[in-house]
Amino acid sequence: MLKSLFSGVSGLQSHQVAMDVESNNIANVNTVGFKYSRTNFSDLLAQTKSIATAPQGSLGGKNPVQVGLGATTTSMTRIFSQGSVQNSDKNTDMAIQGDGFFIISPDGGNTYKYTRSGDFKFDASGNFVDNNGFTAQGWMRDPATGKVDSTAPITNINIPPGLTTPANPTAEVNLKANLNSGPLVTNFSPAYSVPSGSPEAPFTSAQPAVDQNGNPIASGDIGVMFNDKGEAFSLQRDQGVWISFQNAIKDDSNNVQSGAVELDATFTLDDGTTTQITTTGGKASNTAAENGNRFASAINDKTGITGIRAKYDAETNKIILTNDNSSSSASHNIRLKSATGGSGLVAGNVTTAYTYTYDPTSSSKLVNSNKTFTSMADLREAMEVQARDPDGNGTQNNIQVIVNEAGKFEVSNPGGSPEDYAVDLKVTPYISSDVTENTKFTQSMSALNSTLPVGSGGKALSQSFNAATHSASIDVFDSLGSKHTLRMEFRKTQLDTKTGSTWDMTISVPPPATIDSTAPLNEKKGSIRFNSDGSLATFDPPTISFSANNGSSSDQQIALKLGSSSEFNGMTSFDSTSTTSGISQDGYTGGDLVGIRIDQSGTLIGSFSNGRSFGLAQVAMAKFTNNEGLATDGGNVYSQTANSGDPIIGTAATAGRGFIQSSALEASNVDLSRALTQLIIVQRGFQANGKTITTSDQLLQTLIGLKN
Repeated sequence: MLKSLFSGVSGLQSHQVAMDVESNNIANVNTVGFKYSRTNFSDLLAQTKSIATAPQGSLGGKNPVQVGLGATTTSMTRIFSQGSVQNSDKNTDMAIQGDGFFIISPDGGNTYKYTRSGDFKFDASGNFVDNNGFTAQGWMRDPATGKVDSTAPITNINIPPGLTTPANPTAEVNLKANLNSGPLVTNFSPAYSVPSGSPEAPFTSAQPAVDQNGNPIASGDIGVMFNDKGEAFSLQRDQGVWISFQNAIKDDSNNVQSGAVELDATFTLDDGTTTQITTTGGKASNTAAENGNRFASAINDKTGITGIRAKYDAETNKIILTNDNSSSSASHNIRLKSATGGSGLVAGNVTTAYTYTYDPTSSSKLVNSNKTFTSMADLREAMEVQARDPDGNGTQNNIQVIVNEAGKFEVSNPGGSPEDYAVDLKVTPYISSDVTENTKFTQSMSALNSTLPVGSGGKALSQSFNAATHSASIDVFDSLGSKHTLRMEFRKTQLDTKTGSTWDMTISVPPPATIDSTAPLNEKKGSIRFNSDGSLATFDPPTISFSANNGSSSDQQIALKLGSSSEFNGMTSFDSTSTTSGISQDGYTGGDLVGIRIDQSGTLIGSFSNGRSFGLAQVAMAKFTNNEGLATDGGNVYSQTANSGDPIIGTAATAGRGFIQSSALEASNVDLSRALTQLIIVQRGFQANGKTITTSDQLLQTLIGLKN
């Protein structure tokens, strides 16, 4: 009888414990990071009345006869399920999504405790602490490397109030851009200006042009230039134009004869072939004038082929031949191979038009000869040499040919020399059996067609010649934090159909800063070359030595990061618009800490008044083999036990540790509906065990009553 009493008592005690646990759960329904517990019941040792027996012969086996002695609470299990995450307005709040614990220390890092409550703040000394005043543990930024090393031992997280960051001089500039390799560009600049005459120091034959800052520079290969619409000339070898500064006039004829005489003249054409012009039907009664007009008419009938017009001069009784070299389909100059009969014409040549053709490797600019050119300066010089000494006597006039600031060839006839003549400028396309017309180049040069009397203020101008260009700028910083604009300009200068294109690269900074040891000191010339697939081949210079000359450190080395060779991770040259897709540098001026935010890895990122942001520290997280083995110390804090295992410390979102959500807190995982239901179950269990005691008491009363 006493067994039932004590079984009831054990049931009451067990359920009282369960009531205490559920009451604690309900009490902490709003505790940040709280994990609820569950009471685990088990029965007590049973009293054995008889043991089990095995079957023997015809007699079956018997089960044991045991009477239970009640119940007890063997353990309390803490349930570490994920609590809901609630957003907050405090940027130092953190919630863990997944497994793991924040590491805190009550004694400056000598001992560690663990918590799921992410309600942290900075105290007056800059310590990152929880509501208990325990300091969060993690890794601090190494001032030498500027990095947070999460492989180092953890330490107290402390960010001093009023933190400032010193200036960081720029060490590298990264540029990712495309330079248009196509035949149509939208970004272009005029060809550099080239003055009249021979180059004078500091200008040279290699650098006869003048850049925008007045410094010597190469004038540019016309073969890779563009017209004023951005269309590529794409000049091929031997393509070009005919240019003449005077009409070809042949007036050395003898007198025209009268009577029954005929014309028999053979002219040589541009392509070396000949055309014969003859007349018939002369009469003995013809006067010299009648024959002269008849012969001139026959010559003029062939003007569309020879380009030559004839005129009979009655005063001198001579035929005058003229070729104004203006036809794009007829021959140029006068080349009279032979002339017989009574026309008075005398064999001979008069040449004023010469071919100016493109040669990508060399140039020829001799007077009174066909000329070749590569660059703008070559073509300018070839034209001026011919215009100044057309008779080849070595005495020059004052005609000037320049390339102006708009990239146009400009011809003027100022006069002031006994060798001056009226310029009748004609430009026509050069075409042969194996050379086709380059229409874009011809159109640009044909704009020069004009007449310039001696001493006139007029000017003949071509259309503009342009180079494909692109530029990018970024501010770099010296050791004092002062910023200087670094400008990189690219200009297409060469094209190889097999290997790709080459662009000049000009790097400049505003004076008094310098990046070169030779004048101009604030500019550095270089080049960049691309492969035939548009990938980067090579570039130079890879670094520049920058001196701000303002008291900051001199010879600051800045590496130019334009991409990897034969890769597409930096500069490229495709048939698409020249654009800059990315430009950056790693320098900055000094700044004050103005705010802190926390990312998913637990990194405390400081924002400074200079616009820079970088990690100041990183919160460490611990993971245990058996979370349920941790002991609670109150204040939302757990401590390690022998059964929890050692902490596995690392960063958030790695090795099974959860990630961190900032400006949020993890709510208690207590489910009130479950807790209240469990409370009812515990209550009923407690009542039932009480009923066991009262029933046993009544049985005892009955036994006692038997005595009476």
